[in-house]
Amino acid sequence: MSAPAPAVPGQALHGHNRISTQALTSLAKAAAASEFGVDAQDVRADWTDDDGLLALSLVTPISVPPLHAAADPGRVHAVGGSIWERAVRAKASIMAAVTELSGASLSRVDIRISGARISERGRVQ
Repeated sequence: MSAPAPAVPGQALHGHNRISTQALTSLAKAAAASEFGVDAQDVRADWTDDDGLLALSLVTPISVPPLHAAADPGRVHAVGGSIWERAVRAKASIMAAVTELSGASLSRVDIRISGARISERGRVQ
């Protein structure tokens, strides 16, 4: 019996590759947590089928500066804008990260901000 020939880089191999829902969920939660400056454990991610593509629904808090600092327009700009602006931008960023790292095709990302985490640091991460 001979050993199989080594795979040629770029050559398609037969078989299946699957990424579990749990792995996709962890990836989505990490991407959202990074965007919103919160812990991944505070993010909820759910998946639904959207005509053969995956639709991602996120519920997450967002990191914001203290109210006394929010009165300074420069500070709001430094953290990336208003909560609305940050959530709108995060959709594209999260979709790109999940797609690039997993290879999954996402149709959309829906985000619901569930609360605010006050950040006392100089800049919201």
